Amino acid sequence: MPAEAIITLVVGALIIAAAAIGLFRVIMHLKSVAATLDALDGGVQVIVAKTDTVVPVVSSVNQSLAPVRNFAESI
Repeated sequence: MPAEAIITLVVGALIIAAAAIGLFRVIMHLKSVAATLDALDGGVQVIVAKTDTVVPVVSSVNQSLAPVRNFAESI
């Protein structure tokens, strides 16, 4: 086998290995981002759950304050 063919194979193998390492690093970064987004989604769901009760509480407070509003309007 000529020396040029061997050099071509070696250079090709190095290029493929470098591309594979780069793709592996990208996969690892994407897994990290996916884990962070999953944690963020969980945090958002907690915020949604905690702020979900605001509407019933506000309407309950408005109902409780109705006599005060009526009295204030009569003045």
